[in-house]
Amino acid sequence: MSPTGYQTRKSNTERRQNNAEWSPFDDLATEYDAWFDKEGSLIFLIEVKAFKSLLPSLLKPWLEIGVGSGRFAQALGIGTGIDPSIKLVEMARRRGVTAFLGRGDQELFDEESFGTVFLIVTLCFLDSPLDVLKEANRILIPGGKIVLGLVLKESPWGQFYQAQKAQGHRFYKYATFYTYEEVLALLEQAGFSTEKVVSMLFQKPGKVQHVEKFKKGYFPDAGFTIIVAGKREVITI
Repeated sequence: MSPTGYQTRKSNTERRQNNAEWSPFDDLATEYDAWFDKEGSLIFLIEVKAFKSLLPSLLKPWLEIGVGSGRFAQALGIGTGIDPSIKLVEMARRRGVTAFLGRGDQELFDEESFGTVFLIVTLCFLDSPLDVLKEANRILIPGGKIVLGLVLKESPWGQFYQAQKAQGHRFYKYATFYTYEEVLALLEQAGFSTEKVVSMLFQKPGKVQHVEKFKKGYFPDAGFTIIVAGKREVITI
């Protein structure tokens, strides 16, 4: 049993850490992390405020898949995270997160280990999003939740990042953006039922100048969307 109270699959974790694959974010880690203190600082604040409004209803312990440098985990009190970039994992550890090197589709944890799993601006960078969502379902306890933080394809910000991707942007050339309906379909296939949606970042790219309030529900003109979905109960006959 780990200090955080869940069981890790030790052999899988050690095998992953002893045979780490290169991540493109290893070369971009410092630049990625600096964004939160520079042009992304106000955006980060807006998003964190929205996430914090949801936290009281979420069962613990918490895990973030794609923890990155630990910015959101530190701000939200998420104790554990995984990420495929060793450079970002090291940053997350320095921020007090129990971070493991690994991918979200790997069976690094035992079944029913967590109350809530977060994926914050992670779904768009996954090679196999459905596999990761299914793994999140496996490690969630009955009644557990998955929380997605998304830049949706149809949003002004999604369109902005897709244009940057087409130009070979150092980060977004690796991203695949999904529509709201596509995300709902993925969640359904992975065994989740969507329960709550929150939207924010109605200011346009390059024009974020003030903190704004989030709105309940889905809005296609929102730059950032949070979806909370519950693990569906498996009914056996």
